[in-house]
Amino acid sequence: IYLCLIPLFKLIKKKQPNKYLRVSLKVLIFIAIYTSVSFLIVPPIAKQFGRVPLPISSHSLKAVTPLTYICNRHYVKPKLKTLLINSAEYIYDAVGVVTYYLDANFPFFNGFPLLPHLSHNDGRKVDLTFYYHKKESKVQKRGSPSPIGYGVGIVPTSTEINTAAYCTSKGYWQYTIIDKIMSPFKKSDYKFDEEKTRLLVARLANNDNIEKIFIEPFLVKRFKLNSSKIRFHGCRAVSHADHIHLQIN
Repeated sequence: IYLCLIPLFKLIKKKQPNKYLRVSLKVLIFIAIYTSVSFLIVPPIAKQFGRVPLPISSHSLKAVTPLTYICNRHYVKPKLKTLLINSAEYIYDAVGVVTYYLDANFPFFNGFPLLPHLSHNDGRKVDLTFYYHKKESKVQKRGSPSPIGYGVGIVPTSTEINTAAYCTSKGYWQYTIIDKIMSPFKKSDYKFDEEKTRLLVARLANNDNIEKIFIEPFLVKRFKLNSSKIRFHGCRAVSHADHIHLQIN
């Protein structure tokens, strides 16, 4: 979009001598065109590639941050969208909490990387946040203790497997890089809702359309879940102590 607007920007530069008005006009034009393309043109084109956008805001399924859909990082295959909506509805009806999603995939082309993720490139993957509530009550806290949804995770106890420490000791410095950047942003305001998060993971693991679920190994043991679909993502990835990674078959 920016490249297509360069000729127009050059024309504005010639016609508008005031620097501040010129820059403001360029910014406003870019935002208007980008927004129009993202919400009106991209979705029907993405449909031809077998991908659809996740709901921007429904009563049971929402994006953690507007940046996710502004940057078009919320596209998935229709089967995954249906699965997420149904799962979110189930959790909402059962325990009254909203499910928040993080990065999914870009709208076009298999294999196009969704950085910094290693595998979000085919419409079959999406990340979900854990559930949190206020420390002084059981009222759900919106989204995640991290403004981007990543980087503020659950810390294992002294008796649990510390995968982050293990991977770091093996030289995989990137495993905790987001944690070091984001932590401890607003963490004191959030309390991990272990019971409701376990319910979500168990529900997803029992779905025949789910191929893989990635979370930290210590959380799998804490949840007392036994499913071949729930796996360790490996040290080459980053910590999954702050989100659930889903992949459909």
